[in-house]
Amino acid sequence: MLRKLLLVQLFLFITLGVAAQITPYPKDQIAQVKVDALSDDQIRQLVAEMKKRNMTMDDLDVYAQQKGISASEVVKLKERIQQLGLDKEFIQHSGKKTGEDDQYGTRQVGDATEELNIDNKGVSKEERIQANKRKQIFGSELFSNKNLTFEPNLRMPTPPNYRLAADDEILIDVYGYSEVQHRLKVTPDGYIRIPNLGPVYVNGLTIEEAKTRITKQLATIYSGIKAGNTFVQMSLGSIRSIRVLMIGEVERPGSYTIPSLASVANALYVSGGPNENGSFRNIQVIRSGQAIVVFDLYDFLANGDLTNNIILQDQDIVKVNPYKTRVELSGEVKRPAIFEAKENETLQQIINYAGGYTDVSFRDNVRAYRVNNKEREVVNIPASEIGSFKLKSGDQFFIDSILNRFSNRVTITGAVFHPGNYALEPGMTMLDLIKRADGVKEVASLSRGLIRRLQPDFTPAYINFNVQNILSGKEQVSLEKEDSVMIYSKFELRESYQVRIEGLVNNPGYFNYGDSMHLEDLILLAGGFQDAASVNRVEISRRIRSGEYRPEDSAKAIIEQFDVEADLRNSSVVKSFILQPFDEVVVRRLPAYSSQANVQIGGEVVYPGAYTINTRSERISDVIKRTGGLRPEAYAEGAVMLRKTFINEADSILMSNKLEVFYNKLQDSSDIKRMKGAVSRHEQLLGINLDLIMKHPGSKYDLLLEEGDMIKVPKRLQTVQLFGEVYFPKKVRFDKRYKFKDYVTGSGGFTSQALKRRSYIVYANGEVKNTRKVFFFNSYPKVKPGAEIYVPTRKERAGLTTGEAVGLASGMASVALLIVTLLNTIK
Repeated sequence: MLRKLLLVQLFLFITLGVAAQITPYPKDQIAQVKVDALSDDQIRQLVAEMKKRNMTMDDLDVYAQQKGISASEVVKLKERIQQLGLDKEFIQHSGKKTGEDDQYGTRQVGDATEELNIDNKGVSKEERIQANKRKQIFGSELFSNKNLTFEPNLRMPTPPNYRLAADDEILIDVYGYSEVQHRLKVTPDGYIRIPNLGPVYVNGLTIEEAKTRITKQLATIYSGIKAGNTFVQMSLGSIRSIRVLMIGEVERPGSYTIPSLASVANALYVSGGPNENGSFRNIQVIRSGQAIVVFDLYDFLANGDLTNNIILQDQDIVKVNPYKTRVELSGEVKRPAIFEAKENETLQQIINYAGGYTDVSFRDNVRAYRVNNKEREVVNIPASEIGSFKLKSGDQFFIDSILNRFSNRVTITGAVFHPGNYALEPGMTMLDLIKRADGVKEVASLSRGLIRRLQPDFTPAYINFNVQNILSGKEQVSLEKEDSVMIYSKFELRESYQVRIEGLVNNPGYFNYGDSMHLEDLILLAGGFQDAASVNRVEISRRIRSGEYRPEDSAKAIIEQFDVEADLRNSSVVKSFILQPFDEVVVRRLPAYSSQANVQIGGEVVYPGAYTINTRSERISDVIKRTGGLRPEAYAEGAVMLRKTFINEADSILMSNKLEVFYNKLQDSSDIKRMKGAVSRHEQLLGINLDLIMKHPGSKYDLLLEEGDMIKVPKRLQTVQLFGEVYFPKKVRFDKRYKFKDYVTGSGGFTSQALKRRSYIVYANGEVKNTRKVFFFNSYPKVKPGAEIYVPTRKERAGLTTGEAVGLASGMASVALLIVTLLNTIK
């Protein structure tokens, strides 16, 4: 089984390796290649790879991101794919059945177990492609944009040609000498019933016609109407609903109930608009079996003309016919899309629908891709024929952009006052370009400059020239387009000149070098001396930058020492010495300089506080005397001393290196952690015996003081603390008659996990004593006031496993058998 698994892994590894080798463009490679530099065959390879991965044109951004192609190059890649007509291959490939022909006449044989590409929303890939294609159709955004609505305006004035019908509501306002208001609804028979007057037939009348008829009827009961002192105002209240039938190539055909003020555009909006095959320019309104108007949506989109957007009536039929001619316009136009064309329209009118050319469009020639009876063909359309070029359904037109190059550009960079691009004029020379750039800077290197020039095959070449000869007129160099002139600065052609100062100055570091720079000048730039600085024996080291090589010469640097004045005035010795680039200056400390070093004394002394160390040989007993001595209640044996872990930075670095070796030897990670925790503390406990120190001043117990030392003298201690593996760890009153085991017994005794032979005591002064082994007995240390007793835990020992027990028994049996055999041999 293991052998089979290894073979499968080897097969997958080889397969992936081969696949990686035949990939047309690795990610790193294509990220460096410009789309403009790719050939048509290379573009086809990219498209073929996307087709193999079942990707559409809309997935191009994701595909390019995976390949590391920048966003700016993706736009160019789309244009190249559309230019070659390869964008349609994505649709044909996704919907191709087994055995269909592709555009190159090659029969494609599909897999018998073809998978369906369904997304997580249950939409198939073909449906997504159709939806994306519909989005590209000019005008389809009117019906897919959520921010656009074509609901009829029900608050607008009643149109004059609006005809009343059943369920319409009429508002009648009689005012003047007589005032009355009526809100009447048209009955199914076409009448309105006016109180005190009777029914009036209004069905099929316009608002104006109905007003005339109703006013005439009201005049029979309101005489003021004829006299001119009573007036009638009539308007439309709530309107009726009508039903229209949407048929043909619409997204959602069927019968719709809409307000009676709805127009053709309103009905198209509620039904989703024309579908993928629907016409935007041949939409018929059929009333009573006759087509009364043809609505062209392009009239509204291009000119804002809604002349044929008539108000619909009940039982009208809106029929969206299939399109006859559609062409695609892409490239450098303002609104690239798929456009529908009428019979006599030309390419110029399609470009007008697209909003015209962009600012960077190439207008001299338009490339077209046309499908004839057998295959595709490319058609070149000169600018003079655009206005008369006849369209054919399926045509694809591509408007290219102008070249990303300049016809008369030259560039100058470097040590000139105004570098940049300039126009190349007839007969222009190098001197003319330098004058355009306002001349060279003072730091310019006049001995040599370079021209980067593109040769006829666009490979670069470099031409050198003498800048000084150009400026003086001794030499003339003619320029060509796309020449790039580079004039270098002297500072760019050498290492940055700096000098360095270290030691007891206020701002040590590197400083820029300047000609005629003296030692005192550098000290000034560094902020002057520190208080501990010595003005004598200031040392300067200098690089050996010239001279001939001599094997016997072992010198690596030139060393000079000077005494300078404290106020940095010019001294006769240093005045003649001038610094050179890369010199390094060191200012050392005064030999006799010493800053104050303080120690802290606390606890039971007469005058506790901070004390300054008088001499280098001052000891603990000396500073205790300066405090006035110990108080009567002081416990000298319990005095402790804390000292800094590291005296200075050098000690810290040295100790760290030593500790690294020690850490590497430690096996237990807990030991390493404990060790690092101890070292990281700023102070460490230093065990002293103050009682012996005061009795024997200057002895080996009386340590020399160091800066930062802290001494703490406690009161007389009267307790003993127990920790660890005792049954009741607690603090116990000290009794000089008690011994170690007496204190343990007073705390409940040792636990079963106690490691008695490792018990130890930490005394008040920090001294530690362990339990010793005398023959087979434990000798415990003496207990003193303030002591802390620690009983550690015995480590658990793992028992033998069954296998280990069997192995041990077998081994012992083998040894026993060997012994018996030897005994028998001896006998």
